[in-house]
Amino acid sequence: MSIERVFVAGAGLMGHGIAQVHAAIGKQVTLYEPELGRARAGRDRIAGNLERAVAKGRLSEQERQAILDRITPTDRLDAVADADLVIEAVFEDVEVKTRLWRELDALAPGRAIFATNTSSISIDRLARALAPSRRPAFVGMHFFSPVPVMPLIELIRGAATADETEAAIRGLAAELGKQVIVSADRPGFIVNRILMPLLAEAMRAYEEKLGTAEDIDTGARVGLNHPMGPLELADFIGLDVCLGVMKVLHEGLGGEQFRPPKVLVELVAAGHLGQKTGRGFYTYPRG
Repeated sequence: MSIERVFVAGAGLMGHGIAQVHAAIGKQVTLYEPELGRARAGRDRIAGNLERAVAKGRLSEQERQAILDRITPTDRLDAVADADLVIEAVFEDVEVKTRLWRELDALAPGRAIFATNTSSISIDRLARALAPSRRPAFVGMHFFSPVPVMPLIELIRGAATADETEAAIRGLAAELGKQVIVSADRPGFIVNRILMPLLAEAMRAYEEKLGTAEDIDTGARVGLNHPMGPLELADFIGLDVCLGVMKVLHEGLGGEQFRPPKVLVELVAAGHLGQKTGRGFYTYPRG
């Protein structure tokens, strides 16, 4: 199946990046948020990303404008009616995603492939929102942040996912220049199953005053040769996102290594979500 028109539901951290990379390879992209201002803000973030690429000599001004011209912000869910591919990139919450997929199922054309960017929630659980006839076209397509930079897509098949759906996503990933790994439909999939216990243990070390945030992160960067320390990485991902994924892992798999640390729960409850709010394990300047 040829994928030319992409509908991205969610214009936040992940959604705007997903929209950008598809527009960059020539796809017509509709970027949806229930409030038009938020959809336009997502497109503005893409414009800023592209402006920096122009300044670094990676894009011409004409290429930048052509990419932007292929992105249409909207607050109308029925704009999905001509989509070949629908990618959902909203908050990591089962009820939020289920409600949205139920609405999209009623509006999208029968030919459309449905892909969720969930980082931890079961594909089969989300597929229950869809008519049984739609489920073979439903798949997990998990991008990594920042989407224009990170070269990986985690593909997760549900019990009903058709071979043709997997083949279409693999073909699109090749167009995007992304490498694909395939995960079984288990809590957290592959990457977060590995990553979240690491972040949680670093948080517990911080709780126990084993070291400062700086020393813990330096230990990982220098001692383990990681590009970012685990606490810095958690702030970058978003502490609310980390908490949500850890809850899914702990509920699905058990094990103390997956239990959300107390310090994480407290930071999220206080509204300190990391870089996006200006405070998490570190404090960040505005802008």
